[in-house]
Amino acid sequence: MKKRKPFQLLGDSIAPGKTARLTLEVAKLHTNTPIQIPVIVSHAAKAGPTLLLLAGLHGDEINGIEAVRRIIKKGWHKPNHGTVICIPVFNIFGFLNLSREFPDGRDLNRMFPGAKNGSLASQFAYIFMKEIAPLTDVIIDFHTGSSQRNNYPQTRCSFNDKASKELCDVFAAPFTIDSAVLAKSIRSAVTKLGKRYILFEGGKANRIDNFVVEEAISGTLRIMQHLGIRYFETEATIKRSYTIKKSKWIRASSSGVLNLRIKNGQYVDKGTILATISDPYGKFERSVKSPYNGMIFNVNEMPLVNKGDALFNIGKHDNPFALA
Repeated sequence: MKKRKPFQLLGDSIAPGKTARLTLEVAKLHTNTPIQIPVIVSHAAKAGPTLLLLAGLHGDEINGIEAVRRIIKKGWHKPNHGTVICIPVFNIFGFLNLSREFPDGRDLNRMFPGAKNGSLASQFAYIFMKEIAPLTDVIIDFHTGSSQRNNYPQTRCSFNDKASKELCDVFAAPFTIDSAVLAKSIRSAVTKLGKRYILFEGGKANRIDNFVVEEAISGTLRIMQHLGIRYFETEATIKRSYTIKKSKWIRASSSGVLNLRIKNGQYVDKGTILATISDPYGKFERSVKSPYNGMIFNVNEMPLVNKGDALFNIGKHDNPFALA
């Protein structure tokens, strides 16, 4: 049998059957201290696909970082076939500051494919697209809701992208959302390279939610098994996995104090009161109602809201619990 070649990444060579921790350096702090991004690479002795587990593209999205950390801690990133690359924290600047953005205020996920001499965030995007993305076959990118928006565990893809939709079905998060590709996002950039990509969303910023983390891990293990990278004794699906083709943001009709009446991930009938908005002095109280039957998969948990704020994301869906 022909011996497998070493895996070449960031100027290093990882022999078959070995794991290495590499360092990606893009910039320095004001103190001239280099910012080092750890990249953990496990290269199996047997051939197979290359899977990238990427977290911390937004520095305050901790659930994905924790999911990748636990996978590494358990040794599940070490493949029997193929190669697994883990980048637990990509946006080190944001992670250090508990911030979504880079120091220049830019959102890294709107800077792809980047530029060699562009802004700091653009340089990070550029080096990723140049050094790492071309070597991958499949990318799982872990995110959370921003600010106080709490995402129920979900994967997102364009249902027109059959390859990515198939992987999302295998991942089997509680929800699979049909979502258009955003310009200048990492998703847009890597799919143009022909890479299969899964966007996982779960929980909210600056929080660790163990339910979300475990959903992220379970889905990742199913993907690894599906790709033939490694075998795990995991179920092929979960009890509740819903496909959402049409969704709508429900926005606040008034400013005031938001009191939630439903739980994230819940099915609601048309007309169900999802929340009330009131002033703090007892002058008014207005109900926020569901516009149609559907599944709630994103909830704004901010107690004070302004008129026009996004409150709930609801996916149109018939009652999954109704008797046939």
